[in-house]
Amino acid sequence: MQELLDFISRNPMMSGLWVVLLVALIITYVRSAMSPIKSLQPQEATVWVNRGDGIFVDIRNQDEFKKGHIHGSKHLSMDKIKQKSLTSIEKFKDAPIVLVCATGMTAKAAASQLTAEGFKQVAVLQGGMNTWRNEKLPVSQK
Repeated sequence: MQELLDFISRNPMMSGLWVVLLVALIITYVRSAMSPIKSLQPQEATVWVNRGDGIFVDIRNQDEFKKGHIHGSKHLSMDKIKQKSLTSIEKFKDAPIVLVCATGMTAKAAASQLTAEGFKQVAVLQGGMNTWRNEKLPVSQK
């Protein structure tokens, strides 16, 4: 314990940085735990969509979508979501929707927007299409 106190007194800047990082980690964890938006692994997402008669919504650009997407997913660009042009998924307002992007980061913003528009069960595919492909799950190019 004395060694820790000595370290802190000799390195106040580094010690302060560790405290800030710890607080940031705790805040991030609490926010994600309290968020209505789920982050699902590919297997969890598939089960969730199938059981709830939901859908995967791919928000990548059209070229990426054509190169390979989850079978049965709908394409809805991020621009259309921002413009609130959601007629293609309106009938899924109460059903599970899993948003898919390349890495799972862009989909979080889209999920927040859909939740604000009244969609009740919105999730993000954790790791996006990269994780889907890495787990060797089926990809469609039609």
